Amino acid sequence: MKTSDSDIKLILASKSPRRRYLLTQAGLVFSVVPSKVDESSISVSSPVLYAKVLAEAKAMEVAAKFPESWVIGADTIVLIDGLILGKPDSRKHAGEMLARLSGQTHQVITGYCICHHASGKRISDSIKTDVTFKTLSEKEIQWYIHTSEPFDKAGAYAIQGLGTFLVQSIQGSYTNVVGLPVCEVIEYLIREGVVGFDEAGNRSGATIENS
Repeated sequence: MKTSDSDIKLILASKSPRRRYLLTQAGLVFSVVPSKVDESSISVSSPVLYAKVLAEAKAMEVAAKFPESWVIGADTIVLIDGLILGKPDSRKHAGEMLARLSGQTHQVITGYCICHHASGKRISDSIKTDVTFKTLSEKEIQWYIHTSEPFDKAGAYAIQGLGTFLVQSIQGSYTNVVGLPVCEVIEYLIREGVVGFDEAGNRSGATIENS
């Protein structure tokens, strides 16, 4: 793909290496400008709404600084029995999360927002994927905790990393579990003409300087 307008720029409003990897793998060229939104300031009762509202806040905060750029914001939560599991703050906390997920089906919900400040265009939505864990032994939980992988991940695991052995099955979007529903994001960018295909079948977005 290629941009239909050389002036169009694409920004990922997230420092997440997983989201960056997903967009790079999808063939997009973009800049990373992490949002400075205080996540603790967002108070919404519905978990699904929370992820979407936070994604909107992140995208719009960055878009206000780069009004001529298309900005992607996202937020991912892990939900089980109505309880949001954030990032663990200790090994004990990570172990409790993994024990709770063991042998159960939980939901991974990613809210995303794509906006263009200058034109006022914006889309926001949330995508849900059901993830079923195998029944974990205490030895497996402790081994995984000591890899240190759980500590910057919602729900204390990374499906694309060592944590892949925890997951028995998923129903829905895999990339959504990693951190961004790539299909839906690119579908919108194509529809808005932000990216397109060149004769060689290549895909790209425009680049701006990292901030």
